[in-house]
Amino acid sequence: MKRILAALLAAVILIAAFTGCSSSKKDSGKLKIIATIFPEYDWVKNIVGDVDNAEVSLLLDKGVDMHSYEPTADDIVNVSSCDVFIYVGGESDKWVDDALKTATNKDMVAINLLDELGSAVKEEEIIEGMEAVEEEEEGDETEYDEHVWLSLKNASTLCQVIADKLGEKDSANKDAYDKNAKEYITKLNSLDTRYSEMCKSAKNKTLIFADRFPFRYMTDDYGLKYYAAFTGCSAESEASFKTIVFLAEKLDELNLKKLIIIDGSDKKIANAVADTALTETVELLPLDSMQSAIDDGDTYLSIMEENYEVLKDALN
Repeated sequence: MKRILAALLAAVILIAAFTGCSSSKKDSGKLKIIATIFPEYDWVKNIVGDVDNAEVSLLLDKGVDMHSYEPTADDIVNVSSCDVFIYVGGESDKWVDDALKTATNKDMVAINLLDELGSAVKEEEIIEGMEAVEEEEEGDETEYDEHVWLSLKNASTLCQVIADKLGEKDSANKDAYDKNAKEYITKLNSLDTRYSEMCKSAKNKTLIFADRFPFRYMTDDYGLKYYAAFTGCSAESEASFKTIVFLAEKLDELNLKKLIIIDGSDKKIANAVADTALTETVELLPLDSMQSAIDDGDTYLSIMEENYEVLKDALN
C-alpha cells in the first residue's frame, strides 16, 4: 500500500508540474468541496443548499467500501487541489496524511471528523462472544471506531463544524451556510428525539448482530446492549463455530426472533446462527451503515429513517 501511495503522490507532483494546478477555485470560480463518504457528502449538500458558489463532490464511487478503498491517481489529484476536504480520519484514511502533505492548494481547509469530535470518539471494543481481531501492527496503538456518522448527535455537531468552516472559507455566503445548517440540524435533532423515545419504550433493549458491528455510536446514544460477530472495522468474513453458537444461544436466552445484518452482507453467518438457534423462525433485519453502496435518491436522513423502522421492529 505504501509503494502504491508513493507512486500516486509522485504522479500528483508530475501532473501538478505540467498543468500548473493550484487552487481549484481559480479554475472554476467555485469553492471545490470533496467529501470521502456519503454521509459527509449529503450533509454538505444540505448545508450548501442553493449557494451556487460551491461545488460538492463525493470521492468514493458508489459500491466502494471505505475500509477497502485505495485512492487512484485522479483521486489524489482532485484532493490535492480542492478548497475544502472532509474525511473521517480513522484507520481507513491513513492515506490522507501523505496526500495532504503534497497538496498543491496550500490554502485547503481539511476537516477530520474524529479530530472535531475529540473526546466523543470511542475506542474499538471486543465484547463477550465476539471474534478477537489479530494484531497486525506492532505496539499497542489504540484503534478508534470510525463510524461516527451513525450517531445523529454526532451528525448535528459535525454539520455545525462544517458550516463554520465553509463560512470561514467563503465569507460572502456565511449567512446562507449558517441558515441551511440550522434548518438541517433541526431535522437531525427531531429524528434523534424519535429514536430516543422509541428506544426508551421498547420491550427489548438488546440487539444481536450476526455480522460486523459499526453501530456502537447509535446503540450507546440510546442505551442499547448488543452482541456481534465482529467489530465494525473487521475485515473478517468467516466466524468461528464458537461465535456462531454463542450468538445462537443469546438469541434463545433472550427469546429474540430478530437477527441484525448490515448492508452488503452475504448472510452466511446470520443463516448459520439462525439454523443453530432453537428458535424456529428467525428474521434477518438489515441496518444500513452507509459505508459503501448508496441507491440513487437516498439521503442521510432517509436512510436513518429506514434504520429507525428496522430498529423499532428489532426492539419490539
